[in-house]
Amino acid sequence: MTTPVPSRARGREWLGLVALVIPALLASMDLSVLFMAAPWISAELEPSTGQYLWIMDIYGFVMAGLLVTMGSLGDRVGRRRLLLVGAAAFGAASLLAAFATTPELLIAARALLGLGGATLAPSTLSLIRGMFADEDQRRTAVGVWTAGFTGGIAIGPIVGGFLLERFWWGSVFVINVPVMLLLLAVGPFLLRESKDPHPGRFDPLSSLLSLGAVLPVIYAVKRVAEEGPDPLSLVTLLVGLAVGALFVRRQRRSEHPMIDVRLFAASSFSAAIGANTAIAFASAGMGLLAVTFLQTVLGLSPFDAALWMLPTIVGSVVGVALASALAPRTRPAILVAAGLVVAAGGFLLVSTMRVDAPVWWLIASYGLLTLGVGMTSTLATSLVLTTAPPERAGAASAISETSTEFGGALGIAVLGSISAGIYRARMDTEVPAGLGDDLVHTATDTVGGALAVAGQVPAEVAGVLRDRAFAAFTDGFTATAVVGAAILLVGALVSAVALRRVPPGTPSADRG
Repeated sequence: MTTPVPSRARGREWLGLVALVIPALLASMDLSVLFMAAPWISAELEPSTGQYLWIMDIYGFVMAGLLVTMGSLGDRVGRRRLLLVGAAAFGAASLLAAFATTPELLIAARALLGLGGATLAPSTLSLIRGMFADEDQRRTAVGVWTAGFTGGIAIGPIVGGFLLERFWWGSVFVINVPVMLLLLAVGPFLLRESKDPHPGRFDPLSSLLSLGAVLPVIYAVKRVAEEGPDPLSLVTLLVGLAVGALFVRRQRRSEHPMIDVRLFAASSFSAAIGANTAIAFASAGMGLLAVTFLQTVLGLSPFDAALWMLPTIVGSVVGVALASALAPRTRPAILVAAGLVVAAGGFLLVSTMRVDAPVWWLIASYGLLTLGVGMTSTLATSLVLTTAPPERAGAASAISETSTEFGGALGIAVLGSISAGIYRARMDTEVPAGLGDDLVHTATDTVGGALAVAGQVPAEVAGVLRDRAFAAFTDGFTATAVVGAAILLVGALVSAVALRRVPPGTPSADRG
């Protein structure tokens, strides 16, 4: 019996792909768009170190906690419908964040943005799964989507830098609004509705359990990274792990689970999820530190820093194109591991940065990193998406995006906390004498605080303070680069072993 040839996508599907890539890009861009705005937010809202980190990563944490729920919900109510509802919520939360007047309000607005973002990412990827039945076209579409989603993390600081040269810091959020309005206008015409034809009943308890498993674990890891192990972090971690065990148990027994945990029995699926998490953890955490290094230690304006970051996007695009071209004839084990090793090499080059190093060295190093990110993310996303059956596309997409957002948010929190800890440890013993207690606290808290204090003290003291603060920040920056490289090298080894039996080409669900 002849196997039917899948129908090929036409113009409407490719225009629909453009409409889907833009919200995916914005959803990932909001992980990093605040990198450039951080000095302005610190000066205007005066957040503490803890509040500053929550402003940066609460978006990713909430998004990671809700992606599985929203992916499962999209399978049931319709992925296009959920996408359009999410677009409206994302636009409204963007306006709230743009006009926040306190750190607490900005944190709350970023959390609401995470809620909206959780509806965008899995809906876009699962709709692509249904729009492109032909495997070659699907691989190309996923590559384009991956370039947009992973590129969003790199584009965020560039867009932020451009806007900050002309407007106030809230403009980095306002830009989301017209894009969401455009999606609401064209989405109903370009995108066909799709959902699971036999979805079963939505399980609110599983939704609560998934959130209750993710957030306590994130909080515990973040607290350990910031303050070291303590009873509260241990209890919180145990609570999260216990709730996670209950969630898995419920999914195993459910006739219509939110997540089919049996998917993780496939080595290609598990390895792809692990690679996505590792690459997002390392690259997002390093992105915040790299942009801060450009603006503080190297003294670039936001717009100049944005221009210097442009070549890093090229690295990501080249990585996506390279992986897409080699995938049909190269084993995933080789491509995924190679991408992780290339990214690790970029981290190791970043670890050689010094206070007086030229800016092009950092950009070249970071460009190598993004090349590896593009290679890894493209194939990992394809493996996740095509391993799952079509009717579970939303849930599978949600797992993929959860790994990315969870890794990215955790990377910002953990690597940022490690860098901050090294900075504070250095500055505790090197702050110039003669400063009041309040100024000492500000200077030792963040490098931005040290620059603010330097503007309030005599010139000779200010020069010493800046030099010591820049040296301390550079030490933290380079140390976290070594940590990122180590994580990616371990990921490369695990991926090479787990994927060793997967043949060239993306395995589709119907081929098992």
